[in-house]
Amino acid sequence: MANYLVTGAAGFIGARTSQILMDAGHTVSGVDNLNDAYDPMIKRYRLEKLEKNKQFTFHLADISKKDVIDRFAGQKFDGVINLAARAGVRASVDNPWIFVESNVTGTLNMLEVCKNSGNGSFILASTSSIYGSNPPYPTPESASSSEPLQPYAASKKGAEAMAHAYHHLYGMNTNILRFFTVYGPAGRPDLALFRFVQWIIEGRPVHIFGDGEQSRGFTYIDDIVSGIIAALKPSGFNVINLGGHEVITINGLVTLIEDLTGKKANVIHGPANPADMFTNWADVSKARDLLGWKPAYDMRMGTQALIDWYLAERHWANQVTTL
Repeated sequence: MANYLVTGAAGFIGARTSQILMDAGHTVSGVDNLNDAYDPMIKRYRLEKLEKNKQFTFHLADISKKDVIDRFAGQKFDGVINLAARAGVRASVDNPWIFVESNVTGTLNMLEVCKNSGNGSFILASTSSIYGSNPPYPTPESASSSEPLQPYAASKKGAEAMAHAYHHLYGMNTNILRFFTVYGPAGRPDLALFRFVQWIIEGRPVHIFGDGEQSRGFTYIDDIVSGIIAALKPSGFNVINLGGHEVITINGLVTLIEDLTGKKANVIHGPANPADMFTNWADVSKARDLLGWKPAYDMRMGTQALIDWYLAERHWANQVTTL
């Protein structure tokens, strides 16, 4: 079986990726600094589940610090899956420096770890936000990614460029995966789906930026993880979209959750945020052709899974900070 390094292991995507790799018999070294970019309560919940498995080793570390490279000196990894990042289009406007540190410098450090480890596969988590405001829809990987709307997307563009440089210099097998709005059980509480489920079930006001007609191609967590694992196979250097096959407006999302929970939302609209894209919608033909990947979950199935998880964990999940 293989040995993988997963950064952001207590994060939403990192935790699920680590679990599915271990379920397949692999060993995982997980790295996370457990920062407070969103409520650490949910990070601790994910991490506690992982640490019950003897195939998992946790390293409390910050990938943006150069000494993290020395921590893994002499260790051999079949792949480095770099999922650690500062994420959030709005937060990046307030503190762009920390986004550059985590997303660009952190990626550089993990590329060094991968190179020193024997050049296993390198996976970089990137974002659909990189396509800016006026891409074609559905958006192919060939669309321009040189006009980011906020520092978050700009930092991911820098990370992608660094990954290409290491591929060119060292022949490192590298797949950059551009994720489209990931959701599911134990998801990020700073994103719409977790927030809306919590707010509607608990009878709290539902805050929406703008008129709610902005839309997203939401992608269920297990679909994202299946794409990550498929991308570990040697294939040179690629940029690949991973996105759901449905696009839904924010208003439509509220209606869906109302239908599934049987509860009515109390919606409060605020001003639109200039850092937000109006829509995203992935062309995933490259993922299908190169990885044999396609999303298995539709919005109704995935949202129901999130609601079921929330209700099962409600005794503490209702206390997770979502504003």
